[in-house]
Amino acid sequence: MGDRAERDTDVPEETYDELAGVVDLFGALTRAELERALDELAFKQGADADTEALAAAVDDAVERYYLVEFEPEDGVAGAPDGATLLAVGPVAFPVLPENAEDLPLILDVPERTVDRAVVGERAADRLVRDAEAAVSDDEADGRRLERLLDVAYDVEAWAPVEATAARETLDEALEALEAKSEGELE
Repeated sequence: MGDRAERDTDVPEETYDELAGVVDLFGALTRAELERALDELAFKQGADADTEALAAAVDDAVERYYLVEFEPEDGVAGAPDGATLLAVGPVAFPVLPENAEDLPLILDVPERTVDRAVVGERAADRLVRDAEAAVSDDEADGRRLERLLDVAYDVEAWAPVEATAARETLDEALEALEAKSEGELE
């Protein structure tokens, strides 16, 4: 995914919440399992799944912190060996899409228990990297910095983790950006 630069997207936020809802049904899913679940949902809804669009929506959901990627090194029961898992992220309000309640009966995927502290640490670590990348970007965008600052507060409310480093980095950058724009207006 690269530097996770802010991208414009036509995907409504509800779609990301629905992706989180599907993941929440199982606790955690691999990308392949989530894509299979979305394909099943499309079939049940009488539509064809656009695999490229679904993969892009999952990428965007991860980028925007609706989903969090993590390695189950601390042990997630039923996780495939060596698989990267997706869990519900700090900004998501999981919603089940139409016909999703049948997915556990259709898919051969066990329910997985996720340690919110472990996943929260992964989200907080990534947030620090994203904040540093956003700040070091020569074309730092106040909107992007503010969105990441909101995520910092969401991460702390969502998991027992600290996002102080990211918050401080973003606050300083926003203050500098504001001072710069005030200087340009004078």
